[in-house]
Amino acid sequence: MLNIINKTKYDDLKEYYPLLEEYYDKTLQVLGLQDDYVLSLILVGPVTIRRINRDYRQKDAVTDVISFALLDDDDMVEYEDRVELGDIFINRRRVLSQAEDYGHSIKREFVFLFVHGMLHLLGYDHMNKEDEEKMFALQRKIVGDLK
Repeated sequence: MLNIINKTKYDDLKEYYPLLEEYYDKTLQVLGLQDDYVLSLILVGPVTIRRINRDYRQKDAVTDVISFALLDDDDMVEYEDRVELGDIFINRRRVLSQAEDYGHSIKREFVFLFVHGMLHLLGYDHMNKEDEEKMFALQRKIVGDLK
């Protein structure tokens, strides 16, 4: 289950929320997982994501996406039939600027950042070359040729 929370004053990405639901399902399908998870996507602005990055990652910089996984946490929350994966924070302004910078549609950039964050919640990372290749190959497989 995907919960989407918009903490910005803009609603311009709302039209893509159903697509994120599809890619939530597709990510689980590609990984061979059951839909027994809960995760939250929180849309924020650059000031908020910079503060989160500084306070929790000790990196005083604006970024595009940050994930906070609960799977490794002893305090993991379990619902009746679901496990809380954690939270994905996406910087709305970066979705727009990176779409332009990379020549992608806003839709594709938003989905890409969501899938990237979701993979982090599921335990994937890109801290070394081998892990990066595995995670990025999954991203390509999941996002595919979305325009």
